[in-house]
Amino acid sequence: MREDPARGEISEGDARYLLIRSDSLMGLFRGLAEPARGEALRAFADSLAEHGGRSAARYGAEDHDRLLATIPRKAGELGWGIWTLQRSGNALELKVENSPFAHGYGAADAPVCAPITGMLSAVAALVLGGAAVCREDACAAAGAAVCRFSARRKE
Repeated sequence: MREDPARGEISEGDARYLLIRSDSLMGLFRGLAEPARGEALRAFADSLAEHGGRSAARYGAEDHDRLLATIPRKAGELGWGIWTLQRSGNALELKVENSPFAHGYGAADAPVCAPITGMLSAVAALVLGGAAVCREDACAAAGAAVCRFSARRKE
């Protein structure tokens, strides 16, 4: 990561980052009624799958073990919580402690960590060799102790 205060910029390669309060970001979703909230969260996940996928590819798409080690480290560096990522055959399992998305949203009736779902989809596509289906199986915002995700290659 490169910070350039003279330009007001934080970047890594051609990817530009910004710091924003998690409650400010997730308040946008909290303020939407269904079905707009669900649609917006899905669009957020899709955007992360596309744009985050480009970052993931730069972290070592050809070396799956390296990628699976780098993604959790990068997630922590970017404030995305503590990630524990494991491969099990043609599937990935992810546990996220201290998700900023769950924290920023607050109490919810359904999972809200769509950006993590999107990022895991991108990583799974690289590691599993094709498009993946990803879901959030448990969310701290919805009362779980930690957020849990699973990804499997699309059949």
